[in-house]
Amino acid sequence: MPPIAVGVTMVLLAALGAACGDDDASDTSRSETVPSEIVPSETVSPGLETSGSETFPITVEHALGTTVVPAEPQRVVTVGLTEHDTVLALGVIPVGVTDWYGDQPFATWPWAQDELGDAEPEVLSSADGLQYERIAALEPDLILGTNAGLDDAMYEQLSAIAPTIAHPAGTDAYFSPWDQQALLVGQALGREAEVRLVIDEVKAGFAEAAAEHPEFAGTDIVFLQNAFYDGEAIAYQDGLSTAFLTDLGFTIPSELAEFEREGGQAFIPLEQLSVLDTADVLLWATEATGDRAALEAEPLYSSLAAVKDGHLVFTDGITAGAIYFTSVLSLPFVLDHLVPALASTIAGDGPATIDAS
Repeated sequence: MPPIAVGVTMVLLAALGAACGDDDASDTSRSETVPSEIVPSETVSPGLETSGSETFPITVEHALGTTVVPAEPQRVVTVGLTEHDTVLALGVIPVGVTDWYGDQPFATWPWAQDELGDAEPEVLSSADGLQYERIAALEPDLILGTNAGLDDAMYEQLSAIAPTIAHPAGTDAYFSPWDQQALLVGQALGREAEVRLVIDEVKAGFAEAAAEHPEFAGTDIVFLQNAFYDGEAIAYQDGLSTAFLTDLGFTIPSELAEFEREGGQAFIPLEQLSVLDTADVLLWATEATGDRAALEAEPLYSSLAAVKDGHLVFTDGITAGAIYFTSVLSLPFVLDHLVPALASTIAGDGPATIDAS
């Protein structure tokens, strides 16, 4: 149950502890053997349309260089934590995906299951480094790593297998802005026009929800992980990790900045938990039965103003996962399940508990 993060350091922490309460991350070792030549395959990714919307070859610029995709990809492998959501949203079924956490079938969460359908992509792991040999065995003609933490050496090894797309230029190697990642994926697939429409629809959904709930505007809220860790509460500061809230009109208290250590997160000692009294609403990313009870067992938690006022929202594991994924498919799921809960608790109906199962 380590922190899920918006940065390299915290993602590595998540990998060490098998993110968000899941201690069953794969221990498959990374192979250092990278075949120098890959034999092309005639197999087409299930569900892939035979023609894209753009003309190939396509040149894609990213943080680690410029990649030419010579022809419409037929065998796509995603090596990062969340890229497969965008691939699926564009109607492409990857032949290989990478598992992050949650023990979901084919590393695909409920919000993307309809898009996956009956397909069964190979599930890779990056818990001990990229599995280059397994990636090569899938004979990809495109490798997507926009959320994979790629460095120059990793990019070079992947590029020896197939054209590879890294994270957007000028951003972190993990969890850069979701729309910039999606745009790179769409460009590489030859579906830039389609992905721009998808991105616009997601943003329009947030704008519509904000307009429908003017009570959100200017309301201070703090988004916290699901428990106390080593005598601290972990909250997210204003930034990429709280954009799903600020896009709805909420504000993040600036007082959290005093406790920032890494990854846009504030580590608040329990003895200073009263800083959360600067918030009107507390959103707790609880994930399992008993998480809320564990919070309530801490006397200092019970003394918080938002707790006394009942201005609380507790997620379930699926909704927490959707927030952490921050993808073109997970964000509409967040809207559907989180917005009613926030509206309810702000209206004075007491703590709201999300059940998206």
